Amino acid sequence: MGSGKMKSKLSGKFISMCAMFTALSVVGASIKVPAVVASVALDAFPALLAAAVLGGGAGALVGALGHLISALLGGFPLGPMHFLIAGEMAVLVWLFGVVYKKQKVMAGGIFVLGNSFAAPIPFIFLISKAFYTAMVPSLVIGSILNTIIAMIAIPRLVSFVSHGFSKGTVKR
Repeated sequence: MGSGKMKSKLSGKFISMCAMFTALSVVGASIKVPAVVASVALDAFPALLAAAVLGGGAGALVGALGHLISALLGGFPLGPMHFLIAGEMAVLVWLFGVVYKKQKVMAGGIFVLGNSFAAPIPFIFLISKAFYTAMVPSLVIGSILNTIIAMIAIPRLVSFVSHGFSKGTVKR
């Protein structure tokens, strides 16, 4: 088999894994955390899994799509502002993937703090300080739940996924 066919086959597996994590995000998006806005859900843990297993870029894509799907299932209560949130989620999940390679616990902490306190800061200016204050408790709960699920699943998933990829493609 030529190297071109091998790369193509590998790309197909990578795309399939990204699609699987995005599908898991859809399932997680339907499991809501009680909040002021109906888009707080268990949609981020598949993105964290993807970031740890496939790399930060794949996780960022899954994170952005996961949030948009969660917002769609919740009725897009913040309208186009969900695209801002999807961008923030992509950055946070990418950062998780980068830090996870070196310091697993720190990666989880950064994600929880970033998603709970930093990501909603623009809404102080776009909506109000009261909205920020009302959202933070739900975001803390949702972020912690998503991170715990991911941190439990990642070590188990790495060995499963590594059998289908060459050593150089799976990010541990």
